[in-house]
Amino acid sequence: MSNRPELLAPPEIFYDDSEARKYTSSSRIIDIQARLSERALELLALPVDGIPRLLLDIGCGSGLSGETLTENGHQWIGLDVSQSMLNIALEREVEGDLLLGDMGQGLALRPGIIDGAISISAVQWLCNADKSSHEPRLRLKAFFGSLYRCLARGARAVFQMYPENIAQRELILRSAMHAGFAGGVVIDYPHSAKSRKEYLVLTCGPPSLSTAVPRGKGEDGESCSEDENSEENQMVCISDRNRPKKKQKITRKGKGRDWIFKKKEQLRRKGNAVPPDTRYTGRKRKARF
Repeated sequence: MSNRPELLAPPEIFYDDSEARKYTSSSRIIDIQARLSERALELLALPVDGIPRLLLDIGCGSGLSGETLTENGHQWIGLDVSQSMLNIALEREVEGDLLLGDMGQGLALRPGIIDGAISISAVQWLCNADKSSHEPRLRLKAFFGSLYRCLARGARAVFQMYPENIAQRELILRSAMHAGFAGGVVIDYPHSAKSRKEYLVLTCGPPSLSTAVPRGKGEDGESCSEDENSEENQMVCISDRNRPKKKQKITRKGKGRDWIFKKKEQLRRKGNAVPPDTRYTGRKRKARF
C-alpha cells in the first residue's frame, strides 16, 4: 500500500488528534519543515527593506512553517482543514492568525491584501476526490482563482509539493496559469530520489521580465548525488513552461541517392508499395520546367 498520506484518507481525517501530535513532536519533521519553509521564503523574493509583510501559509498545520515566517519578521495568516492540527497550533501559541477552512472551496480573503503566500506539502491534496462532490479541476480552479484575487499585484506564491506523477504536476500548473498566474517549477536535487524537492513558483500577473521564475542555485551542469546533503552542494534545476526550446540544426547530409535507395529497400522488405528505382530517383528538380 502507498505511504503517501493523501492517498490514505482526507486531510481532516488523516490528521486527527493522535497524528497531529505525533507529526508536531517529531524532530525530523520539524527540521524538514523549517528547511522547506526557509527555501519557500527565499523563492518569494520579498524586498529586503525591514518592513514586515502579511503572508499567507496555506495548509499551515500546527504552525511549524509559520514559525519560520515569524522568525523572519513577517505577519502571517494560516489556513488548514484539520481542526486537530490547528488545536496543536493554538497550544503552541503560534503568532499567526489561524483559519479553519478547505482551500479547495476558495479563500475568503479581501482582494489584494496578501503580500505573498507559501504552502508546504499541501497543494497535491486538491488532486484527490475524497468525496462524491469533489472534482479536482474545479477545486484547483476555485483555489487558484481566489488566491490570485487576494494577492497584491506582483506578489509571489511558492508551493512546495509532492505531485504523484507528471499528469498531476501538469494539472496543478495548468490550473494556476488559467487563473492568471505566471511562473514555473523549481526542482531542488533533480538527480536525487531522496532529496528531490519541487516548488511551484507563481507570480500574480501576466508573464514579464519581472515575473520570470527565479534561477536555481548551482545551475551550471554539476552533478547531484544521493549523498550531497549540504547546502553548499545544493543543485537546483528549473522547468519552466515558457522556456524557449533549443533549435535543432536541420541538415540534408546523408539524404542523397544512397540514402533514398536504402529507405526504399527497407519499405519493400516491410511489404509496402514502393515506386521502382530509376535514373531520376533522388535527382533534384529544377525550380520550374
